[in-house]
Amino acid sequence: MRIHVNHATIYTYDPPANGAIQTLRLTPRNHDGQYVVGWRIDVSEGCQLRAHQDAFGNLTHTFALDGPIKELRVLVEGEVETQDTAGVIRGINERFPPTFFLRSSELTSPDAELIAFAESVAGGESDRIARLHALMDAITATMKFDDDPTHASTTAAAAFKAKSGVCQDFAHVFTACARHIGVPARYVSGYLVGDGAEVAQGAGHQAGHAWSEAYVEGLGWIGFDAAQCQCPTEAYVRLAVGLDYLGAAPVRGNRYGGGDENLTVALKVDQSSRQVQG
Repeated sequence: MRIHVNHATIYTYDPPANGAIQTLRLTPRNHDGQYVVGWRIDVSEGCQLRAHQDAFGNLTHTFALDGPIKELRVLVEGEVETQDTAGVIRGINERFPPTFFLRSSELTSPDAELIAFAESVAGGESDRIARLHALMDAITATMKFDDDPTHASTTAAAAFKAKSGVCQDFAHVFTACARHIGVPARYVSGYLVGDGAEVAQGAGHQAGHAWSEAYVEGLGWIGFDAAQCQCPTEAYVRLAVGLDYLGAAPVRGNRYGGGDENLTVALKVDQSSRQVQG
């Protein structure tokens, strides 16, 4: 499938901000099942993008902008050719051994309720794949997807207690539970065909999709999307990974000074009409 992505993130400040620093994880990598046909990032005038790879190997861009800043724009457009790999991720040079992703983080630390849930739904299965599918199915059945975005700092325990959340929260819950039962797991940010939004939101939440990956000996990393109750298909574009949202956030940064901040996100992810020529 050839997927077209158009993603605009626009901040406005009233009164203007004195300056801003942003980190963008908005560029997908090539790997088995995912090939970037074309991709570009445009930012506000006066910004110079500096490209590098972060600790997880994510393609990352940073920039700093001096004020006064009334508006800050980040515009992304590109096309990616994908193939269905049944959720299995191969062809990536991993920076860390799988056991690194057994460690918890502030956003994925389970409480007693989440621990009991993980053990009850996945403890009875001896096969790791079966345990992970049972976990994903149980999370989907237990939590309600809520279009109203939660805050970026919402923890897995808080989302599970509320029994609702956005895809970010489902990914945090799955990741926390998988780690508790001894399976390395990580948070993934990206896009899903059909994603589309044009909304004004508070800072800390950008439109897009999120899921988890868990490590299975003999197969490698496999994606699990508890919000959709499926392993990622060719309809997914994978952007970045981390221990949690904060390590894989598509847009993250700080501004200095200024007054109220308003964030507007416009996103469209669809199947491109242009096809690969044979």
